Amino acid sequence: MAILKGRTWRDVAVGTVALGGLLMATGSAAAAEPATTPTFTKDIAPIFQAKCEACHRPDSIAPMSLVTYEEARPFLASIKTKVSTRVMPPWHIDKTIGIQKFKNDRSLTDAEIDTIVRWANGGAPKGDPKDMPAAVKWADDAKWNFAEMFGGPPDLVIKSTPYLQKSGSPDAWWHPVAETGLTEARWVRAIEIRPADVKGRKVVHHAIARLTQDESQAPAAVRDPDAGAAADPSAGASLGGGTFMEWAVGKQGEIMRPNSGKLLLPGSRFTWDIHYSNGGEDVTSVVEMGIYFYPKGQEPKYRQTLSSFGTGCCDIGPNEIKVHQGIRVMERAGRIESFQPHMHLRGKAMSLEAILPGTSQKIMLSYVNDFNFNWHNSYVYADDVAPLLPKGTVIITTAWHDNTTGKKSNPDPLQWVGYGDRTVDEMAHAWVNVTYMSDQDYESEVAARKAAAATTQQQQQ
Repeated sequence: MAILKGRTWRDVAVGTVALGGLLMATGSAAAAEPATTPTFTKDIAPIFQAKCEACHRPDSIAPMSLVTYEEARPFLASIKTKVSTRVMPPWHIDKTIGIQKFKNDRSLTDAEIDTIVRWANGGAPKGDPKDMPAAVKWADDAKWNFAEMFGGPPDLVIKSTPYLQKSGSPDAWWHPVAETGLTEARWVRAIEIRPADVKGRKVVHHAIARLTQDESQAPAAVRDPDAGAAADPSAGASLGGGTFMEWAVGKQGEIMRPNSGKLLLPGSRFTWDIHYSNGGEDVTSVVEMGIYFYPKGQEPKYRQTLSSFGTGCCDIGPNEIKVHQGIRVMERAGRIESFQPHMHLRGKAMSLEAILPGTSQKIMLSYVNDFNFNWHNSYVYADDVAPLLPKGTVIITTAWHDNTTGKKSNPDPLQWVGYGDRTVDEMAHAWVNVTYMSDQDYESEVAARKAAAATTQQQQQ
């Protein structure tokens, strides 16, 4: 791979800088064509349950259900087209470069796509009802996604004040403030944000919870380095906390990696930044955030922060494909937990690259080559490949916008486009979760990653 300039991905993964795992193979020898045509009950239903039903089920956000053969069969042509072109399920990471191992990967494998296409081409037989897998018991949408995982509902629920988005009205931004009511510091192990009901999901494009708190109350080792000027100089208070979580369609929530979390301090509060769009009817919406705490006495060592890695966007001329790029230097060592591109209707692609200290080599971490404004996926790296980066690493975020007729979602390629919150404006930044650590802890993490990789390699021999 030319981008590594002589260093293989394995060298990077288990050498002095543990950036991640081996690139997944992007192609293999084609398997011999099976003699029989796949059936829905035996071959297709398990794929739909694993990769599609999360949205494509009754009373969910997708336009049709794929739970039963009778529900799926009328959409055969659309299913074949969307699957074979990788439009569905929505997963826009380029599979030929960068890290390919994610905790939340919902993309179809080449084998799964081949099975669905052969089923469609073979007349889409239903198959033996006895082969049908047991129905998936999906959680009630009124319940929290992580409630079962953590043995109950969130420990703290923060709600926005209601907002009425009238039918036909333009985009709107709602910024209510909500107090946490906390009187002691608490560490957070998981977060969920969601519109409170199905109608709200039709008008909420995204919702950001921005945290404000007195960072002087935090332990020095995990204090927010970006805390602002003193809110009360006589008290020595410094405001910080940054972005706590961002929600958009396609994003379920955030679970902190072991021994890391987010920190809430006494007197903290959230300012909501909620983007409402036209849903075709009057909707009164409330957005709510569920927060799960670490039990007292089990507080993590590392603090995780959500950062916006910007690109300097935007200045996009009519009928132009434009590239913007931003550079950020890691002032502390850390682990990149996830990558989520954020752009609007003309967004085309975004990449995240690293230049290691003392080198001029660009190493591709992730590249979204087919950005879709309707889906703001957060790509959560698997534990053994999440990039470990030393202090001084340069992070390069590159964004491409397509302001031509070639971009189907482009509302008007004859217009100049600048930065703005409106959907017809543009922006380009990556939401990146980072767990910062000391140089000593970084070296320990690298050593542990090397040892685990060596053990795995021995077991495979």
